[in-house]
Amino acid sequence: MKVAGAYSNMRQMEPYVLERVRIVLCRPNHPGNIGSAARAMKTMGLADLRLIAPQRFPAPEAEWLAAGAGDVLAAARIHPQLGDAISDCVAAFALSARPREWSPQVLAVREAARAAVERTASGSVAFVFGSEQAGLTNDEVFACQHLVHIPASDDYSSLNLAQAVQVVAYELRAAASGDAVPAARGEKLATVQDVEGLYAHLERAAIASGFLEPNSGSKLRERWRRLFSRVPALEREEVNILRGLLNALWNSRRNS
Repeated sequence: MKVAGAYSNMRQMEPYVLERVRIVLCRPNHPGNIGSAARAMKTMGLADLRLIAPQRFPAPEAEWLAAGAGDVLAAARIHPQLGDAISDCVAAFALSARPREWSPQVLAVREAARAAVERTASGSVAFVFGSEQAGLTNDEVFACQHLVHIPASDDYSSLNLAQAVQVVAYELRAAASGDAVPAARGEKLATVQDVEGLYAHLERAAIASGFLEPNSGSKLRERWRRLFSRVPALEREEVNILRGLLNALWNSRRNS
């Protein structure tokens, strides 16, 4: 069904902006929600759909509810784990309806959309959604740099999966059609894989130095993830500098 009053945006946007936005559905339970999400994406000009361990896909229910977005559905890529779907992205945004005691930097959906559009000048960005029943795990949230909140009623804040995708897709299109469209950056942004490499390096250094006991229950890992999530956009060279410093400190300690 077409909705009256849905207009094409007349402002020209950079052609690569929405092409570099990736929608990632983690462990979706119902194939109908996958089809509805594909439709929500296509109405806003998004096409890159990734599925993490879907319970049932391909499936006719997905095709029925895609309703004209069969091309998005047919091009969807399936990954076994979240890291495989976002490792090459320069930013990943996790969607959650519930607050977390420990989480990356929290952004409202409109603010997140603007930040994502600005970062498309350097590469792909991902918006990550959890399963219909359980949402995202803590590990999946911390694989992303930002936690995104869709403002909703305090009495009932849970959106259907495809509805949440539609809200995010709309905000992304609005941001891409407005003044958030970025100029190209001179320096390359760090990818998720680059930042994960830094976190692994920090953990090795912390354990080797005795600063972190592996099985102590310390929240140090979560704390440095939260710390770096507050940096607007880490550059790859900055990550390399930090890792080079860790190497130099380790070599100095070994040689002393």
